[in-house]
Amino acid sequence: MVLTISLPDRHTFYAGKPQKSSTSSETFQSVDPSTSKPVCTIHTSSPSSIDSAISAAKSAFPSWSSTPPVERARILQKAVSILRSRNDELAKIETLDTGKPFSETSTVDIVTGADVLEYFANLVASGGLNGESFRLRDSAWVYTSKEPLGVCAGIGAWNYPIQIALWKSAPCLAAGNVMVYKPSEVTPLHAQFLAQVYTEAGVPDGVFNVVYGAGEVGAYLTKHPDIAKVSFTGQVSTGRKVAGSAAGEMKYVTMELGGKSPVIVLPEVDIEQAVDGAMMANFFSTGQVCTNGTRVFVPEKLKAEFERVLLRKMDDVRPGDLMDMNTNFGPLVSEAHYKKVVGYVKHGINVDRATLLRGGLEKPENLPERLNNGYWVRPTVFTDCTDEMKIVKEEIFGPVMTILTYSSLDEAIVRANNTELGLAAGVFGKDINECHRVVKQLQAGITWINTWGESPAEMAVGGWKQSGVGVENGRRGLEAWVRNKSTLVEMGGAVPTVFAKL
Repeated sequence: MVLTISLPDRHTFYAGKPQKSSTSSETFQSVDPSTSKPVCTIHTSSPSSIDSAISAAKSAFPSWSSTPPVERARILQKAVSILRSRNDELAKIETLDTGKPFSETSTVDIVTGADVLEYFANLVASGGLNGESFRLRDSAWVYTSKEPLGVCAGIGAWNYPIQIALWKSAPCLAAGNVMVYKPSEVTPLHAQFLAQVYTEAGVPDGVFNVVYGAGEVGAYLTKHPDIAKVSFTGQVSTGRKVAGSAAGEMKYVTMELGGKSPVIVLPEVDIEQAVDGAMMANFFSTGQVCTNGTRVFVPEKLKAEFERVLLRKMDDVRPGDLMDMNTNFGPLVSEAHYKKVVGYVKHGINVDRATLLRGGLEKPENLPERLNNGYWVRPTVFTDCTDEMKIVKEEIFGPVMTILTYSSLDEAIVRANNTELGLAAGVFGKDINECHRVVKQLQAGITWINTWGESPAEMAVGGWKQSGVGVENGRRGLEAWVRNKSTLVEMGGAVPTVFAKL
């Protein structure tokens, strides 16, 4: 099935509708990664357009922030209902924009984003924004409140466009804030669709706005004096710049950055289960997942069996027509990223000299002819790897697994932690107590035991070390979008003072 969707040009969205750019505005293309053909023209938001979007948000904030949480929740629940009713339509847009198979986008991307919006709507409706009160002494008591921040900037990533947009906007709006959202310039199509869903649900004009462009647009947002918070998802180097810029302006920040996550296979393990987990940790979404477990530590005595089962199961990785529900592996997202990943594979072969167990530099076999110009790579496995190799140390963000062996668990734990990143980690084993012992020692903010990748709305997720600041989702995720106000009430009838007559 050929996916053909005709989309009009995209312009800055604020005050409840798209706002036409000037005829001289710069443009860029959204490209279908499976064919390398452009599908939509996007107009870069000018500084004046960004100012207008921020102004619209600023004007909407007083009313939206004073709307009772339960009323905000009702509106956001309507948006959840619309998202679910349009799941397949929006999933096709995500497939067209990201190159992910429809079998994935239709079951994960919109579904999990809507789950997060539903979770935060329910949370604020059921008292999630309540403060606390306590008696300080007989004549005085203290109460606290959670106050919204104001106009917030959400800067999205290209690998899970609408899901990340919802991970940011859901707690932001539920807490009473307003947002100016910038999607990645690589995958921008979802943004206006989401804005229209919010508008249709009854979110007031100006509460959710969209600006388009590359790094300069994000930098302008980050430095703008009317932005109270910046929430960014992306690579570590960019995140450092964004966080530094925002912190210099005393803005609140949440940073969800990259990783080079370890998978530790214990000596006593169900090999089939461990291989399934390692494959999900490396090949799902064509390896374009920040939590990917690309360093797979296997006991020396299990290496041969692990690789034998892995090679057998890799026959079930099926690239092809993205709208075929049997396809479970798509292309990389862009030409630039394709060149980056291929460069790492070449380095692994020619410089690191790791053993190429499967995959390599050729495109997948038996692709339909119309897909030959897309950004396709083969799922690749290197073995006999060492910790010093570039393909082991650096985040590739593609379907490239590296297998490393170990002789003792304590050694594996030390090696797994020997990275400046700390986003995710996982353990596979039959002894659940041993699994817990190992996970406790792994330096990562997101950990899994005998599974990989699931991040439900109820689960707060965020990185350690250079992998991020703060968390998203869960109860703690709401705290990232409010500030505390404490009030002390004296009821004794007199103001305590040292300035009295002697």
